[in-house]
Amino acid sequence: MDPIFPRNATTTECANGAVIRADGRAASIERFTTGIFGLDDILGGGLARNHLYLIEGDPGTGKTTIAMQFLMEGARLGQKGLYVTLSESKAELLEIAESHGWSLDGIKVFELAPDESQLQPEAQYTVFNPTEVELADTTNAVLAEVEKLEPVRVVFDSLSELRLLARDSLRYRRQILGLKQYFSGRKCTVLLLDDRTAERHDLQLQSIAHGVILLESAVREYGVKKRRLEVKKLRGSAFREGLHDYNIKRGGVEVYPRLVVSEHLIAVQPTQICSGIAALDTLLGGGLDSGTSTLLLGPAGCGKSTIAIRYAVSEVERGGCAALFAFDETLATVEMRCKGLGLDIRKHFDSGRLLLRQVDAAELSPGQLVHEIRQLVENQNLKLLIIDSLNGFLNGMPGEQFLALQLHELQAYLSQRGVSTLMTVAQHGFVGTNIDTPVDVSYLADTVLLFRYFEAAGEVRQALSVIKKRSGEHERTIRELVMKNGTIAVGDVLMDFEGVLTGAPKYRGEVESLQGSRS
Repeated sequence: MDPIFPRNATTTECANGAVIRADGRAASIERFTTGIFGLDDILGGGLARNHLYLIEGDPGTGKTTIAMQFLMEGARLGQKGLYVTLSESKAELLEIAESHGWSLDGIKVFELAPDESQLQPEAQYTVFNPTEVELADTTNAVLAEVEKLEPVRVVFDSLSELRLLARDSLRYRRQILGLKQYFSGRKCTVLLLDDRTAERHDLQLQSIAHGVILLESAVREYGVKKRRLEVKKLRGSAFREGLHDYNIKRGGVEVYPRLVVSEHLIAVQPTQICSGIAALDTLLGGGLDSGTSTLLLGPAGCGKSTIAIRYAVSEVERGGCAALFAFDETLATVEMRCKGLGLDIRKHFDSGRLLLRQVDAAELSPGQLVHEIRQLVENQNLKLLIIDSLNGFLNGMPGEQFLALQLHELQAYLSQRGVSTLMTVAQHGFVGTNIDTPVDVSYLADTVLLFRYFEAAGEVRQALSVIKKRSGEHERTIRELVMKNGTIAVGDVLMDFEGVLTGAPKYRGEVESLQGSRS
């Protein structure tokens, strides 16, 4: 008792999903945007018209939300939309829409819920198998609604109900093939939602659809769920492969496309970024080169973050734009510390040129972080980025695989856009030979600025030196760093000391000259 789906005689569909007209020429492919910018970017512009797509994912991965955004985008463009719900009631869909602050005006919701009369004993079928009658009734009701409304966008939610009505995989596959043939040539884009509740995964369904989008959700040991999507196939269209992070928040699904450096090749004129501290710029051979990454390495509290912010303030004062992503400190603490050293970051923050972002790593995915940085680079012409610190970044996402590889991809992208990056890393230990680096990311950096504590004349002091600079010459000296009385200063070369970097130096000069250097 399977219903018969009429075929369209004016078009023929090829194996790759292209539509061939009766005269033998290929019809142009029109794309429908999904209403989700990141997803459209991954799909190469959107979903092709007159195609059928499958969105798979476990319950709670956002399939219904994506489908609603797809239909609302069509309503915004003046296109008719039909939402066929086989599992949820219309009232439940309206509750979901209201939770996002949406209105479903302009979208027809066709609810196929069991009628109360079917629950009565006398309504039970005796001659035919009940599932055969129910499947035919369900399909015919859907087709009648499509014929009446003539929608441009259609959503079926969900296929698990059709699978139960079909009873066996052969009839289920025939039903999906029938739907595909029926909608072919109707200039209609169809989304089929599948919650993957079948006992075994049905790859045949993926072979029928023109495109397949897989949604995944994994529980972290701590923090929010990690959500990723992957386009498994997209016939006749190029798309960005791989896993892409996404998030569900009030207002809908946000997708963060995977960063591909080769897509962002542009020519940038190199410049130098100065700190505003003459001795530090001299130590670095004139300053930091734009488009390079710098690692500020040293024990906690030795001045890494302060020097990084000094560079940011200097860049803003020259008319550029800088951003600080703070993983370890609150912004209030950062502001208070900087104010004590003569750096008024509040003024620059209010001007919009210094962007401050306090990051909760337990609530943030790597893809979302990269997306936020990309938005700053492309929309606000970011020139200097500070990640403070890499310890907080890496330790806050311990379950993430290939995090260092994603960081490398981000560094390559920023380099090609001419953005300078400063990354701080706090080493374990304070003085002596017990200092250890918890994460080895020195290979990512073009420049390494090493900070150390050392003891002299009964006082703990700070020193810094440039260990590595790929982009040019630099001093190979060690200078003292002094942060006191509302100023940041880099002193002369510590020529009378040996072993400063070990934390236990030997003084070879005169005590009087040492005391004079501190006055």
